[in-house]
Parts: sequence; structure tokens; C-alpha cells
Amino acid sequence: MPAATSRVLKRSDPPSTSAPILQLSASASRADWIAAYEAVRAETERRAAPLSAEDQIVQSMPDASPIKWHRAHVTWFFEQFLLVPYAANYCVFDERFPFLFNSYYVSAGPRHERPRRGLITRPDVETVTAYRQHVDAAVRALITAADSELFAMVCPILEIGLHHEQQHQELMLTDILHAFAQNPVLPAYESGWCWPVTAGKARAFAELGEGVHAIGYDADGFSYDNEGPAHRVLVGPIGIARGLVTNGEWMHFMADGGYETPTLWLSDGWTTVQAEGWKAPGYWRQVDGAWFRLTFAGLEPVDPDLPVCHISYYEADAFARWAGKHLPSEAEWEVAARSGMLDDAFGHVWQWTRSAYLPYPGYRAAPGALGEYNGKFMVNQMVLRGSSLATPEGHARYSYRNFFSPQARWQFTGLRLVDHPDNAAMIASPARKARPAEMEDGAAFDFAADVVAGLQARPKRIPSKYFYDIAGSRLFEEITQLPEYYPTRVERGILAENAEAIAKLLPAGKALVEFGNGSSAKTRIVLRAARELSAYVPVDIAAEFLKEQAEALRLEFPSLNVLPVAADFTRAFDLPTSVRTMPRVGFFPGSTIGNFEPPDAAGFLHHAGQSLGKDAVMVVGVDLVKNEAVLHAAYNDAAGVTARFNLNLLARINRELDGHFDLGSFEHRAFFDRGHSRIEMHLVSRAAQRVKIDGHSFDFAEGETIHTENSYKYTVEAFRALAREAGWRPIKVWTDSDGWFSIHVLANDTDAANQTGPRRLWSAGSFSEASPSSAAVVP
Repeated sequence: MPAATSRVLKRSDPPSTSAPILQLSASASRADWIAAYEAVRAETERRAAPLSAEDQIVQSMPDASPIKWHRAHVTWFFEQFLLVPYAANYCVFDERFPFLFNSYYVSAGPRHERPRRGLITRPDVETVTAYRQHVDAAVRALITAADSELFAMVCPILEIGLHHEQQHQELMLTDILHAFAQNPVLPAYESGWCWPVTAGKARAFAELGEGVHAIGYDADGFSYDNEGPAHRVLVGPIGIARGLVTNGEWMHFMADGGYETPTLWLSDGWTTVQAEGWKAPGYWRQVDGAWFRLTFAGLEPVDPDLPVCHISYYEADAFARWAGKHLPSEAEWEVAARSGMLDDAFGHVWQWTRSAYLPYPGYRAAPGALGEYNGKFMVNQMVLRGSSLATPEGHARYSYRNFFSPQARWQFTGLRLVDHPDNAAMIASPARKARPAEMEDGAAFDFAADVVAGLQARPKRIPSKYFYDIAGSRLFEEITQLPEYYPTRVERGILAENAEAIAKLLPAGKALVEFGNGSSAKTRIVLRAARELSAYVPVDIAAEFLKEQAEALRLEFPSLNVLPVAADFTRAFDLPTSVRTMPRVGFFPGSTIGNFEPPDAAGFLHHAGQSLGKDAVMVVGVDLVKNEAVLHAAYNDAAGVTARFNLNLLARINRELDGHFDLGSFEHRAFFDRGHSRIEMHLVSRAAQRVKIDGHSFDFAEGETIHTENSYKYTVEAFRALAREAGWRPIKVWTDSDGWFSIHVLANDTDAANQTGPRRLWSAGSFSEASPSSAAVVP
């Protein structure tokens, strides 16, 4: 029975991380070095164990190598560079092996041609196994017997040999999958293999501001020479995708003629597409009109939610151009990854960057044969970052620079996108400030007036709806991923569990209107179940972010009519003409209803009912009363993201209203007010100060606050009573097992909805019975 394969390939294992496991040094004990050596060598054998002798000798293309050759080559490396020069009385296993199993080390002597490695039928697999055992015994003996001076000399060579073998462990898996793809029976490497668990399908872009950052390896422990010297680079401003591009998104690229549109491709890329006949990523096959791809488990249906892989740089670049985005530079990727902005950075697919593989400033290759390791390839290659599911555990790190030729796609290679601002426009008019009438693509709201009025009030306050410019929207998406922030996680679970029931409310001919859609992450759960839905109308105040999310939804749901509206949904707004005759369902997840004062929440629900029409249904997420410690942690996260979100309100005033807030002079404060059953968020002045905004001056005493948000927590019955007051009839409620969150289904009570309804308005302007605004329908 074959031995178990690499545990990074097991379904139950987490993806590979960037935490190194071989960061040993000469100060480590000899037992530690032997343990590390044996662990790495055993991993190679585990990866080879499921393969027959016939599997191990095949070479499916010149860029791949037989598994038997990989096993022998990494063994020759230790023999050539460690044992022959440093082990006294070492007996070379076979004098012919250096010629057979050298790769590209010209200084180490002549070698067999790479494209003809598959013809090396002898030595057989058993002899290679004996070769490995012979070398392993000699390496253990050298480590044990070497004096201190010799041990210090051999440790660096031993270390690079271990990392070198880990690289070949990855190549073993990618090469055998390519070989199996040429086999008409499409064999499986490991029955039951599954892709590692991903972080989800968050399509948000993390904002990386302009700044100078250090990249490259600058720490103790092992790194390859091409990872240094560490140096400083200017990056940003950019938005970088948190998530990887998925198979589903790639299918839209294919359906839109991505492989048939020459204007999307680099010249060499288009030539390659034509010559190779590419119509889909590597290992994809169409069976009875459906797409399948070859995996380690054999041929499986393409899962639209998993990251796309086995694509070339040319394909990644064409997709980015089709999506109106770019590939990140390797510096942008590294800075964003170190800052925690990237989901699935490691352990899924290597990610193409737009950076050519070139030496860093001040780079010098190591002397001798080992100096041929990386530097000689610094031409005609493109850099990839991260790691893949085939990468051995602990081999990846933030500074790791992988590189391949732009047409290569037999590796597990994918991509993420970046969005660059219009730098030319920024440089041409750096001092231009957006005025209220121009902000958010024409959405009519008076930011300046509300800020001035709020700061003149006692106590000072600013409506929470102004949190959500594009920077604030992205920060909020970060908040939803935090371990302390339970509402998003728990609400998604409730939605997923009851998606089919919600979908029954959304048959063909109906339109779903979402008030304040954000990233539409929760909406996707509903949309995937409600496949007959005719139209989706997301309404949000952040027009640029809204447009970004709408584009992603159109890719994911090509048959759905997505009609975004840039508007302040707390005011009356016009629905798109095409949905005004459709029956409508309202969707208001995320416990945003808690940001209203209760009378204003009733007012919003009442007027939402009038907008949605008689016989409408509304689905509302409501946060529930719970342990105060849980609430406190959710709004005071350890990473400080909520604090940055709160302070971004002042940064936005500085950007858009010529404000002069010193953000360092204010701090975030959030606490639970038991008497009002609400979380309050404030910005606290650290000292007495005066702030100028848009021609006005405002004095702050030390400790004085700006009240920025309330988040009311309800019981189920309290919210039902509120809904009845607003003209809705509660018909269903779902909660999680802990009773932390609830989702309510409300039916429009026609008689109540035709009444005058609640009249109290939020004093800071959160709701108004004004005439419809000039809401912008986003294309």
C-alpha cells in the first residue's frame, strides 16, 4: 500500500502559510539538523509513493522532468556540493550519476540534455531509492562527526540543499499532473483529493495608499539570494483585490470572447494563443457542454468559486485588461501581503505579477557553482508571488520570488487584480476638491452642510452614513473579516442555512432592491439560490465602490439584470424605470437598521414599504441583545481596523471639505450604553484644539467627542413591534443557535402602508420625506 502523500494535499489540512519551518542555523543542535534533513527527504518519498515505476520515468514535455529524475537530482545535489568536498572518505555511489542528474550547474561539469531526461530508463527506480539511502546515511554521518569548524562550513550548504529539495517537491506534483493530463484515461494521483479551503469570494479591493516601503528579505534565517538586498520602493496609491480571480469569473472572460479578441493580448501572447489553440486554462476540458478540469483527484467539474489556475502570464494579463484592471507589481503584492490585505496569498495558486524577473539593486550572485542558482535566469521571465497548494509547508514567505516564462502554465498559477487611480488627472489638478454636488458621481447629498450642522450641535455629531466613501467602504469590508466582528459571520450562516426559503420569495419577474449593498457578499448567497430573479437593484451612497461591485456581480450572474443606483437610501430616490412595474422585495442585511434611532428606523421602514409597493416583502437583518463583552470586542478590535474606519470620517472631511483635522489628535472610542441598548461610537479629542473646515472654525475641549454612530441591539419581539408600527406584518424570523443575530421576513401591510406613518425624522439628516433625489443610476 502506498505511503501517505504530502499533508498539504489532504482535504483536512489548512493551506500552506508563510511561516518557515527550516530556519535553522549553525547554532542549532545537530539533532535539529538531522531531524530537518530527514523530514524533507521523507516528504519527497511521500510525494512519490502513490506513483508506479512507469509513472516515475515519463517526461511529458521538455520543461517537465520525470519523478525518478527529481528524486535522483536532489540527491546528487547533496552528494556534489556537500559530501564530495566535505565528507572524508566518502565513496561516490555511481560515477555516471553526475552526468545524468546534474541540471544546469555548468561549473559542476557536463550533463545530459534536459529534454531527453525521459529516456533515462536506467538506473531503475529501485536503484535511485538505494542512491538516496546511500547519500542519506553519509549526510547523517557528516553532521554527526564534523568538528565545530567543519560543521559551521557545511550548515549553509545543507540548508540550501533542503530548500532546493522542497522546490523539487513542488515540481514533482506539477510535472506528474501534466503527465497525467496527456494520458487518455486521465488517472488520479490521490483519490478524494480536494482543493484547500479558501477564504471565500470577497471581491473587495483593499486600499494601499502612496508611500515608501521596504521589500525583500531582511531578517535572520534562510532566504534565496534573489530575495535581497532589501531596499525601499515607492508604491501606491492602488486598490488591490483581497481575493483571487475565480473560475466563475474566468468563464465570463471566455464567454465574452476573451480568447478570440486580439486587442486584449500582448503581441507574443496572441501569437501563443493562436499557435497553441488555447480556448480555456490548462487542463480544462469540455464534456457534453460542461467544463471539467484535471485535478489530483482526476477529472472533476470546474467549481466556479475556486481560484482559477494553470494560466500563463499572457492569459493573466489579457484577463486584467478585459476586466479594466491590472496585475500587481511584485512590490505592490509584497507590501499588501505584509499589511494583511490579501486573502489566500499562500497555499492556493502562485500569483502572476507584472514585474519582470530582474536583480534587486545591489544584487550579487554567490561565488562558485551555487551562484548559478538564481541569477543566471534574470531575463525573459516574469515574477510570481505567494505559493501554491503544491508548495511544501513552510517553504513560502512574503519576499519569495518565483519566476517562469510568460507562456508557462503547467504550474498552479493564477492571479489577483489591482486598480490604479487616474494618476495623470491627479497630477494635473492636485488641489481640486470635490464639492457636495459633484461627489459620488452626482448622488445628491449635502455632506458639507451636515458636517457643519453636526459640529455646531451640542454634543457634536456627524451622521454615520458619511463613513462610506470608497476608503470607508473598503475598511468596513476589512471589519467584516475580523474574528471579533461576529455580525457578518453569523448573519451569513443564517442566510446560507435559509437561502432556499428566501429564494422562494424571489421568483421570475421580481426585483430585489438592496438598501446599502456594500460588497454584496451576503446578497450573493441569496442570488445563487434565486436563479430566476429578474433584476437586482443595489442602492448605496459610495458610487465608485458600488460600480465596482456591480461589475463583479454582472460577471458572476450574467443572466441577471444588475441596475445599481448611487443614492443616499435614507432619503427618497428613484428606482430604475425597468423595475418600476415589477413586484419588489427589499433586502436590508447587516443590522444597518440599528444605526437609526428607533423612531427613525420605523420611519425608514415605512417609506421603504411605500417605495417597494403593496404586497412587497422585506428581509431585514437585526442584531440582538447579547453579552456586553462580545459587543465590546466587536467594536474595539485588536487590529484597530474599526478605529481606522472611524477616523477615516475625519480624513474624508480633510479630503473633500478642505478640513484640517489632525487625525493623531483624535482617538476612537466605542462602548455599550445599557440604558439605550446601543453601542455608541465616538471620536475623542485628545487635547483642546481648533479645527477649520470649509471656512468654518470649531473648538474642541480636551476629552470632547464627536458622536459618529449608534448601533441599537433589539430583542426579537422589540423589533417585530417596531416593524408593525412602520406598517409591516412580521411573518418569519430566523436566528443562529446562540441567539446573537436575527433575520426577519416582513410583509407589507397595505392598509398600514397607506397611512401617514411615522413622522419623526433623524435630526442629523439620516431620513427625510423630501422629494426624490437625483440619484445616479450607475452604468
